Amino acid sequence: MSDVIFEIRDLVKRYPALTAIDHVDCDIRKGEVVFIVGPSGSGKSTFLRCLNLLEKPTSGKIFFKGKYVTSGEMRLNALRRQVGMVFQHFNLFPHLTIHKNITLAPVRTGRASASEASLRADALLERIGLLDKRDVYPNQLSGGQKQRIAIIRALAMEPDVLLFDEPTSALDPEMVGEVLSLMKDLAKEGMTMVVVTHEIGFAAEVADRVIFMDQGKILLSGTPDEVIHAPENPRVKEFFSKVL
Repeated sequence: MSDVIFEIRDLVKRYPALTAIDHVDCDIRKGEVVFIVGPSGSGKSTFLRCLNLLEKPTSGKIFFKGKYVTSGEMRLNALRRQVGMVFQHFNLFPHLTIHKNITLAPVRTGRASASEASLRADALLERIGLLDKRDVYPNQLSGGQKQRIAIIRALAMEPDVLLFDEPTSALDPEMVGEVLSLMKDLAKEGMTMVVVTHEIGFAAEVADRVIFMDQGKILLSGTPDEVIHAPENPRVKEFFSKVL
């Protein structure tokens, strides 16, 4: 059986005023940690959101574990049960306790019984040292705590892939480390991850593969050394000379 989780072919996403994704081809393999970097407005987040159809592609094909997602062969809810998403701004439900935020989706989707979801939520909270926060509300947490809760909320669905859309960009600098530490642990455990980020040092340290995007295209894809430290593409070299 192929270890390709996502297969993307000739992907295009157009808006009235611009082409955000311009004929992109890419594979994401099981257990791979892929970081997508590049200048603002290069199409990184749009590409990520196309993977779980938060953005509907204009044309092209996306296959998830061999099923043709963009044709409707795989139901949207089935896709999103297996593809977790962590957003820039947490998206926790403010009126629900932390414990309820984590257990809601697994129970609603039939992924777990209430008791199973509760046990898993407590285990995940204990893992990140926040079990004592299970019965508080999101507004009682720091930004770093909220983002770690958002990550384990996605993990509670036991997904095959986790997508991260600039998970640290809304955090104060002193809170970034605790979120990156959790992501680093997940990478070591073999979680398939696709991460859009401006944290170039983190990408260099953790990524199996780095994809550099500009103007909706993939300009370079390779190891951190090939893309970040010694890129041969002039545009990529120019970018990293300014940000490193």
